[in-house]
Amino acid sequence: MNYIVSIVGRPNVGKSTLFNRLVGRRKAIVHVTSGVTRDRIYGNSEWNGIKFSIVDTGGFSVSKNDVLEKEIKNQILIAIKESDVILFLVDIKTGILDADIEIAQILRKCQKIVLLVVNKVDNVKYIYHDTDFFRLGFFKYYCISAINGSGTGELLDKLIEIFKQELFKKKEKILENKLFPRFSIIGRPNVGKSTLINSFLNKNHHIVTDISGTTRDSLDVFYKKWEYECILVDTPGVRKKSKIRDNIEFYSTMRTFKTIEYADVCLLMVDAGCGWEKQDMNIFRLVEKNHKGIIIIINKWDLFHKKNSYTQQDYELFIRKKIYPFYNVPILFISAKNKDGIHNILPMAYQVLRSRENRLKTNILNKIMLPIFKKNPPTPKKKNKSITIKYCTQLPSRTPKFIFFSNFPQYIKESYKRFVENKIRSHFDFIGVPIQIFFRKK
Repeated sequence: MNYIVSIVGRPNVGKSTLFNRLVGRRKAIVHVTSGVTRDRIYGNSEWNGIKFSIVDTGGFSVSKNDVLEKEIKNQILIAIKESDVILFLVDIKTGILDADIEIAQILRKCQKIVLLVVNKVDNVKYIYHDTDFFRLGFFKYYCISAINGSGTGELLDKLIEIFKQELFKKKEKILENKLFPRFSIIGRPNVGKSTLINSFLNKNHHIVTDISGTTRDSLDVFYKKWEYECILVDTPGVRKKSKIRDNIEFYSTMRTFKTIEYADVCLLMVDAGCGWEKQDMNIFRLVEKNHKGIIIIINKWDLFHKKNSYTQQDYELFIRKKIYPFYNVPILFISAKNKDGIHNILPMAYQVLRSRENRLKTNILNKIMLPIFKKNPPTPKKKNKSITIKYCTQLPSRTPKFIFFSNFPQYIKESYKRFVENKIRSHFDFIGVPIQIFFRKK
């Protein structure tokens, strides 16, 4: 049974701190600025041998005019609908505010199990606080301190007790005993990453506005359609270091870098109108450095093509020259908003995933590569040295790594290394996959 527990409450009551406490790591951004969490953030927790999912939500505000606040409210309502148990978090130091009363009214109507949790009880004196939390309409509340963990054990015991009562309908077993490939959608801010996720799911799962940088955390979504089962990861936009204005943007960028580390294939989205910029190149090299599969997705192509005479071939050729020798990266042209071309993304991602796992037999590799080395031997750094490559093999690693044995490996130039990579790519199927090449003494 995969139970879902959502944490809801107004801004700055400690929802993300409690979320991090329950999942056991700093997955959600915590900051003194209120309203940092905007989308739903998912994590996994375990207590007394029972596993369940935790959902962190944005802060519920009574403001009715702000576009972003309305979207955040919609996200909270979706989280409530998805949940088996809701942790309604309030702040003992500020007491009950209008937003708390409004949230309580919504939760009492939702027909879900709601646990009222009073946070920031960091000192014994706060236990005897004169605020009457029963005014919110719940028969009991739990006093905790999310920041130091006091009281969370009793709260978790209550959750497990609820789970064991088996009051809920059986949930579809999604991630049990099976690992799904992770496809991370990365890129600069406002290129359409969240829009692409929403188009895949045919619903507004993630907040999308014209405001740059709306997504601030990495968000995991399970996707299943036909033969494709995977985790799609939406990430914050990666800005230049000089454009990062505050700590929140810095943490968001770091979160994206961490997401790349755990991805199998990265979908690098580029705004067709902005073109391939230096920051796109930096992100591309970061993926390559982490040895992840990569697909370049040119979004908003419909808008760009109406105003420009560039063909897809022209656009593609320009990018391939920039990323050489890693030239055989799939480049797809789409409109995430109109869903044009998005059906090609997952088949290509799975093809890149297979290429990443491709293993060449040693005899075939030598049969192809040794005649190439004989015809085009390395030009030595020192004139009196004659370099030969006598043998090569692919290492038994998770990503493609090749070792070439030579009499003078230390004198082989970096340019020859790129030449070898180019030849491997032209003869074998490593589409969208970084290759590592090593020269060793025979």
